[in-house]
Amino acid sequence: MKKYLALVLALCMVFALCACGQKAAPEASKDATAASVEPAAELIKVGIINNDPNESGYRTANDKDMKATFTKESGYEASFAYSLKNDEQIAAAQKFIQDEVDYLLISAAGTSGWDSVLKDAQAAGIRVILFDRTIDADESLYEASIVSDMALEGKTAVDWLASQNLETYNVIHIQGVMGSSAQIGRTGALDEMVAANDKWKLVTQQTAEWNAETAQQIVQAVIDSGKEFNVIYAENDDMAKGAVAALDKANISHGVGKDVIVIGFDCNKWALEELLAGNWNYDGQCNPFQAAYIDTIIKDLEKGTAPAKKVVIMQEKGFDASTITQEDVDKYGI
Repeated sequence: MKKYLALVLALCMVFALCACGQKAAPEASKDATAASVEPAAELIKVGIINNDPNESGYRTANDKDMKATFTKESGYEASFAYSLKNDEQIAAAQKFIQDEVDYLLISAAGTSGWDSVLKDAQAAGIRVILFDRTIDADESLYEASIVSDMALEGKTAVDWLASQNLETYNVIHIQGVMGSSAQIGRTGALDEMVAANDKWKLVTQQTAEWNAETAQQIVQAVIDSGKEFNVIYAENDDMAKGAVAALDKANISHGVGKDVIVIGFDCNKWALEELLAGNWNYDGQCNPFQAAYIDTIIKDLEKGTAPAKKVVIMQEKGFDASTITQEDVDKYGI
């Protein structure tokens, strides 16, 4: 009987220990789970205002660069707005202010008209960073500007053209969207040269708004008029391409050692290949990769560090068909 009672007591103790073990297990699991879960970092909200990605190869590369940089994985919640019209971009900026973004990134379609919306952003505690293009606004209204020196791009191209020592310069000038910093800079250099030199003449000066088909129509109209010309100065590669299409249709030779000098801007890879083949003469670089600079500035601002420079000028160069190499095409083509 004693043995039987002892056995019963022993079994009761075993069941009690098992029950205690089972009861304690969930507590341990709960503690481990709580320790492994950390609060998610709050994303930085950015509103990005850009020109239409279909505007040009340059703009496509620029937009792709921005989208690859400002991702959730990199700590951002990014929203995008596109337009080639200043008033539509300003309306988009006002919407982003209402949405309470942390940063407003702007590639302005036009240089003027931005003061009011930038002041609204500043009043709302939203920091503004310009990219690609400058605007006419007080520097106190934005944190930094990461841009190309469009005036230098134009001057470099015009200086190269002057170095060709033509007897006369009869230029078809095809402009970009009027009022944009790219148009102002690239036009300004040519206008100055024409005003200062009697042997330089503008056969026509019209905007094609970065569009190849419109550029082709402009050149075709000059050809049909019978006016003499020996230079195409197009303010981006797509318009140069359209101009060349009109020349080809009329069997007018162009490129190195030919009847018409062709100048473009942006350095699309296909355009640099035209230089390498000798079909074009010069292409001015416009660097579209500003996103990494902006990312660094934002991360510094988040740490309370002001940008080292208010204005960052992208490093750029021009390419001559007589000296360009395949390495240049591969390295600088966009």
